[in-house]
Amino acid sequence: MAEVYDRWHLSRPRKGAEPCTDHSSKTRTLVPSKEHGKGKRWQVRWRDANGEQKKENFEKRPKADARAAAVQADLDRGLYIDPSAGKESFRAVGERWRGSAVHRPSTATRVERALRLHVYPTFGDRAIAGIRPSEVDAWVKDRAQVLAPNTLKSTYSYLVTVLRTAVHDGIIRANPCAGVKLPKVRRPEVVPLHEDAVRALIDAAPARYRALVLLAAASGLRQGEMFGLEVGHINFLRREVTIAQQLVGPDDGEPFLGEPKTHESYRTVPLAKSAVDALAAHLAAYKPKGVTLDDRTNPRKPKRRKAQLVFVNERAQAIRRSAWVRAWGRMEERANVALQAAYESAHADWVRRGRPDGQEPELVQVPDGASMHDLRHFYASLLIRNREDVKTVQMRLGHSKPSITLDIYTHLWPSKEDTTRAAVEAVLGDVPALCPAAQAQ
Repeated sequence: MAEVYDRWHLSRPRKGAEPCTDHSSKTRTLVPSKEHGKGKRWQVRWRDANGEQKKENFEKRPKADARAAAVQADLDRGLYIDPSAGKESFRAVGERWRGSAVHRPSTATRVERALRLHVYPTFGDRAIAGIRPSEVDAWVKDRAQVLAPNTLKSTYSYLVTVLRTAVHDGIIRANPCAGVKLPKVRRPEVVPLHEDAVRALIDAAPARYRALVLLAAASGLRQGEMFGLEVGHINFLRREVTIAQQLVGPDDGEPFLGEPKTHESYRTVPLAKSAVDALAAHLAAYKPKGVTLDDRTNPRKPKRRKAQLVFVNERAQAIRRSAWVRAWGRMEERANVALQAAYESAHADWVRRGRPDGQEPELVQVPDGASMHDLRHFYASLLIRNREDVKTVQMRLGHSKPSITLDIYTHLWPSKEDTTRAAVEAVLGDVPALCPAAQAQ
């Protein structure tokens, strides 16, 4: 029960006590307390849901009465928020959430990095109840100048989740991110690599990695799925590869085997004969010797074992992402040199033949910023070009939902415009024209 007390006067004075000459009236005699004249006179007292007594002082009785009524209403509705709880720092709530959230190891690394680099510098030491929507807006505007749209989206989601946790824990009443909008960014359409560029990348790859690049283009496997592929996951007779794990490479620390990205990422992908032959030749040339790694594919029973990885680096160790970025950069340079030379040769031949129309060669290049993920896009484009449906493409790529597949690749599916015209014409083609015939002059 929230009640208002007069700090300056005794509620149960003893008989014969000296009355207060400052505040007594003809109708009411008040006896001063030891706190008389010290601080704010009116005090609101109540007990929270845990039975702990809370107090707030006010100078004027009407304000104290209003606060008591508001507190009582919140207690009755189960919406009471402890004012002192909101003084907890955003960092403290964020770290509590991060420690209790169930994340995959790779996700946990991204969350820690995003909070540390982009959220805590602005909000980390702030009292969480003091964060305002306008400040979140300002943070979004600032980070939009630094982060790529997708990175900003994921970083913002961590900020929202920490504040939502504070709401659920009864620390704050409302999430200040409500109503805040991220900048609208048009997602560029995926442009698959030209098949000549893919061939050039395969040819430019060092012998140790040639089958790796070919497999990426022929299966659409994610980079971590290929780095974590073991010999036992390849069925040469059925010409297919099973995805049951991925190699996770944290920013700091040793790579380990972890679960695939999503539940749907557990899948079996059929392989073309060229990919199977390349894998067989690779394993004959680079016999797996086993790489000792932590296996966390079963989070409840992690273990350390020797993994028979198909692809390893020159030191027979698991491939690290940072080292692969450098290797990929060198492959890209060699591929573009070869493509440039091929173009110049073809162009010279075209000139010698008198520049026949429609036969001028095209300069194909591996675009700047291309990565292994572009080979995944290339594989998806091959499936779509051969009129595979959305569900099949989703399953081959291991997307969690068909909508993700459509969001990325819908523009690559062939248009059905001509078919729809024919369908309408077949039903409505015999309806008489409504426009009157033109009259002869």
